[in-house]
Amino acid sequence: MTIPAHLKYIDTHEWVKVEGDEAVIGLTDHAQAALGDVVYVELPRMGQEIHAQASVGVVESVKAASEIYSPLSGTVLAINHEVVTDPSLINSDPYAAAWLYRVRISHPVEVDLLLDAAAYEAIAG
Repeated sequence: MTIPAHLKYIDTHEWVKVEGDEAVIGLTDHAQAALGDVVYVELPRMGQEIHAQASVGVVESVKAASEIYSPLSGTVLAINHEVVTDPSLINSDPYAAAWLYRVRISHPVEVDLLLDAAAYEAIAG
């Protein structure tokens, strides 16, 4: 299981890459391994206001369906259309090609509540 040290995480298995007042969000390697072959992804809408810990989408695999939760509150700036077209990217490249969406962070204090790699590893095991 890969857990890049430069990212932040939440306990529902989403990763966060903070870039100034924006953040890129995706599913962790642990999440994709638990799901199995991903066949469908539903993402939030461009411009949508989202809230930390709220469900913002769905990922479905041959084994299960799971909610996608937002690590941070903000406005959706971009979604990854490639992962919608080819959901298997989540299995093959969860930390790069399979980013899910980008948000403008509305409550920067929430960044301090995210898990670092060591804390996430303790949860994901």
